[in-house]
Amino acid sequence: MNILGKGLVTLLFLSASLVAAQERQNSEGGHYNQSKFKQLYEEFATPNTYRSASGAPGPDYYQQQADYQMDIELDDKNAKIYGEETITYTNNSPDALEYLWVQLDQNVRAKTSKSPLRDGKEIALAETPNEFANKYLKAPFDGGFNIDYVKDANGKPLPYTINMTMMRIDLPEILGSGEQVSFSIKWDFNVPDHTVDRARSGYEYFPEDGNRAYVIAQFFPRMAVYNDVEGWQNHQFWGSGEFALPFGNYEVNITVPADHVLDATGKLQNREEVFSKEMMTRYEEAKTSYDSPVLIVTPEEAEKAEKSFSNKKKTWQFRAENVRDYAFATSRKWIWDMQAVKMGDCDVMAVSLYPKEGNPLWEEYSTKTVAHTLNSYSDHTFEYPYHKAISVHAKNQGMEYPMICWNYGRPAEDGSYSDRVKFGMISVIIHEIGHNFFPMIVNSDERQWGWMDEGLNTFLQYMAEQEFGEKYPEAIAPKDKYPSRRGDPSKIVPYMAGDQLTLSPIMSNPENVHQLGPNAYGKPATALNILRETVMGRELFDYAFKIYSHRWKFKHPTPEDFFRTMEDASAFDLDWYWRGWFYTTDYVDIGVKRVDKFYVSDVPDKRMQEYMAARNISEADMPAMVYLAVEDGQRSHAELERKAPAESSQSLKEFMMDNMTIEERAKVRNPKYFYQITYDKPGGLPMPLIVEYTYADGTTENMTYPAEIWRKNDNEVSTVVASEKELTGVEVDPKAETADIDTTNNTWPKNAQKSDFDRMKEESIKGQ
Repeated sequence: MNILGKGLVTLLFLSASLVAAQERQNSEGGHYNQSKFKQLYEEFATPNTYRSASGAPGPDYYQQQADYQMDIELDDKNAKIYGEETITYTNNSPDALEYLWVQLDQNVRAKTSKSPLRDGKEIALAETPNEFANKYLKAPFDGGFNIDYVKDANGKPLPYTINMTMMRIDLPEILGSGEQVSFSIKWDFNVPDHTVDRARSGYEYFPEDGNRAYVIAQFFPRMAVYNDVEGWQNHQFWGSGEFALPFGNYEVNITVPADHVLDATGKLQNREEVFSKEMMTRYEEAKTSYDSPVLIVTPEEAEKAEKSFSNKKKTWQFRAENVRDYAFATSRKWIWDMQAVKMGDCDVMAVSLYPKEGNPLWEEYSTKTVAHTLNSYSDHTFEYPYHKAISVHAKNQGMEYPMICWNYGRPAEDGSYSDRVKFGMISVIIHEIGHNFFPMIVNSDERQWGWMDEGLNTFLQYMAEQEFGEKYPEAIAPKDKYPSRRGDPSKIVPYMAGDQLTLSPIMSNPENVHQLGPNAYGKPATALNILRETVMGRELFDYAFKIYSHRWKFKHPTPEDFFRTMEDASAFDLDWYWRGWFYTTDYVDIGVKRVDKFYVSDVPDKRMQEYMAARNISEADMPAMVYLAVEDGQRSHAELERKAPAESSQSLKEFMMDNMTIEERAKVRNPKYFYQITYDKPGGLPMPLIVEYTYADGTTENMTYPAEIWRKNDNEVSTVVASEKELTGVEVDPKAETADIDTTNNTWPKNAQKSDFDRMKEESIKGQ
């Protein structure tokens, strides 16, 4: 049917603001494209044969390889590490290399380190005696690597230059594409007390029994990354920006006191030599124990070992393939348990090492949490590829390495613990075990882009936490859901609403932000959660995220590789989202500005008449029209409520009679109420417009308008509701899905805001 029929029928309303906009002369000059929906071509690098426009590795993608053979000895009495290593470096790049860069991260604690001097200092007016003594009375820690020698494969000294935490090794011959070079380094360093200066690696001293528990990492000179993005990644290690490392194979021999228990990255090669018969029996049992952990070293055995202080030594031999780093933990205090986790056709060992000070919390939750994390992360990314994952108890620590991590969470001396301690421990174990996926396997550059491992990992942590609460409801009772610290949109609101002078875009170097936790962990995790739940939907997001994870496992992705893959695999144009959330410090704030009510009329209202008069248009010049006139007293809306639209407008009634069949007229909608809802956006971030409409009969209707509704006007947009029921309420973002920083403007009619006095009065009454 030709709906135009005998005449033009249009529902027409021109607001005063629109009329004014049309009449305004173009007095301004031109401008650049400032749309928040423009593509990210200016921000992104041009795709090439190394990294494709789809976000996948290109046909010429390469990465270097660094293989290590190491002999390490721990001097427990003096808390010192001695080591010798041979590095075999393979140049898979198309470039010829004149020198190699090696990382010396322990030098951040050398007496000559500039790291403590890079931030301004102010006098603290009150400090604990311990804080004051550490700051002003104690001599500086004598840290940093002591390099004994650097030699080539023939034992000839190689020239090297140390620049703070980086060492350049000058090669006698250029290392061509496809060639290998081997060289050796001998070194030693003093191990710091990580409970004093929050070192990522070190020991905790237990004065009650005179023992130390060691968590050792960054303990050897490590190769820097060379790639197609920036050549050598030789940014200095200042302390916040973590690590960029190539993959390789490791053969490591670690000598410690004979009464120590030790675990590390890689497969233990001489288990029967270092295990007792009882430990071997228990280990075999643990390999088939899928429901609960098996104690390899019991609390009684650990407590007995605490008193032994053997003068003998024992060497533990490990081999690890395709890992980007190496770490180990050793102490005579460790209780040790293991549990098998079915991972596809393979079994993975979930492992925990902890002193008696960690119980009863650790024996109850640590290994259980490790196993849960492996399953959860594997469901959302790829099956965990290594043979084990270890959680090590370390006071005030949370740090990750391939197959092994340090985690805090200590009960009181009487064994009691609060929910805060319990959930803090479970969360940090999930987070640090999760780092096996990002960045230990999906190997991003932490030194430059902290959010690529911390943010993605915190997002997966949030999902794993919620799944933990569903799987173990008894562990979170009486709570309804796991109390995640980050991930829910509401949790990031205080940060995004903060002082812009202290905020940095997510796409910032970790060393240059004021609040690293919200910036690199919380905000990107929240952004991904909103992307999954509100913007893309779980099915499309999960598929694209898995594609990214598979494309870049055991490779070195950049932020652009992630952004491009998520769009490539979902058919979602997300440039506006990446720009707003990751490249700016804009925030979300969307509100209801105005609600206008209209009625159907055959005659134009005052504003329409003014518009026609300004253009010398008479009603006689117009075809038959149906006008939506703003209700301003011209006609009583009450009388229109009793009439169908066809009875409210003669021209509309004639159109329906002339152009619709009886059957079509019987099915016609009968809206009595017409509303134009205008929304404004004080915040800079465009987001989907999520609205709940409430009607006089108590029913509600939910609508989600895509973020693109803001594409032509970044400040203000309108929607129209034509309903048989009277509209009594409008609420933006009713379920708090978008991290809106100001909800006082989210409703119509505006919710009455209680004064501070009223809120205090209510709290006082509740407390009585």
